[in-house]
Amino acid sequence: MAQRALITGITGQDGSYLAELLLQKDYEVHGVVRRASTMNRGRIDHLQHAHPSHAEGSRFVLHYGDMTDSGGLNRLVKLVRPGEIYNLAAQSHVHISFDQPEYTGDADGLGTTRLLEAIRTAGLPTRFYQASTSEMFGLTPPPQNESTPFHPRSPYAVAKLYAHWMTVNYREAHGLFACSGILFNHESPRRGENFVSRKITRGIAQILAGKTDKLRLGNLDAKRDWGHARDYVEAMWLMLQQDDPDDYVIATGVMRSVRDFLIAAFTMAGLDWEKYVVIDEAYLRPADHELRGDASKAAKNLGWKPQTSFDGLVYEMLEHDMTLEGVDPAKHLRKPAGKAS
Repeated sequence: MAQRALITGITGQDGSYLAELLLQKDYEVHGVVRRASTMNRGRIDHLQHAHPSHAEGSRFVLHYGDMTDSGGLNRLVKLVRPGEIYNLAAQSHVHISFDQPEYTGDADGLGTTRLLEAIRTAGLPTRFYQASTSEMFGLTPPPQNESTPFHPRSPYAVAKLYAHWMTVNYREAHGLFACSGILFNHESPRRGENFVSRKITRGIAQILAGKTDKLRLGNLDAKRDWGHARDYVEAMWLMLQQDDPDDYVIATGVMRSVRDFLIAAFTMAGLDWEKYVVIDEAYLRPADHELRGDASKAAKNLGWKPQTSFDGLVYEMLEHDMTLEGVDPAKHLRKPAGKAS
């Protein structure tokens, strides 16, 4: 019988890559989607999915649900009876969390508690993965690993820290196989367009398409540790295959500024970034910090390491967005000279 997994946040960047990975491994994959008046399934439309009422026995089934609805989550866990749950659902935009702190806390923090409680009360031997975040480290100086103190600097980070410690608590108090992946920034062509990495690559594509001549950004000196989401979802899966549950930092170990990302992308596109970029105070965070992860524990215990170089990531995102904007990548995009991470 195929292993069965339930993924919240399946329509997001990480959820779509994880669904692909698990389907390749012959899992039966169930995804949770929120009811909305507009469809938001572009990242998973290439996967053959079915509604749970369909009788054809699809290995990829979608269910309506919401992290703010404890009754719905309880019913879903009891209906699906998954061997693994990957909790990727969240209000995940840091800047927006300052405008919606209560909703962020409800969905990201209490939502995780609702799901953990659903597993506990169902009495199932389900293995649970919680999507924690490097934003929990906040002001703590890099490099950051599993023993680094947390100092969150946004409502998003605070909500995620609550969820992280609840995951630890359910592991220690109730004996659940519950793991947290403390993932540092991970990008891809499927990244949301309001995240800075995608704003840059999409903006370059629109400049080349003649649709705009300006790219508005916030703090160019903000520093992050950027990897590829496709690599990071493999680490999620590996955590739930271990004999014992634990928490892991997942990162490349290299810190770059937004300016570095910007220069790399514009250089690959053959453009001078200073002619197009405008600093807009509307995109400045109330608080910022530096993040660089130490993933040596994941390398040792999971055998995990990132496979995609930084330049490879930027190139892939540019290629996708140029194609999306009707620009021929072959005419504009320069392949990176090396494969340095």
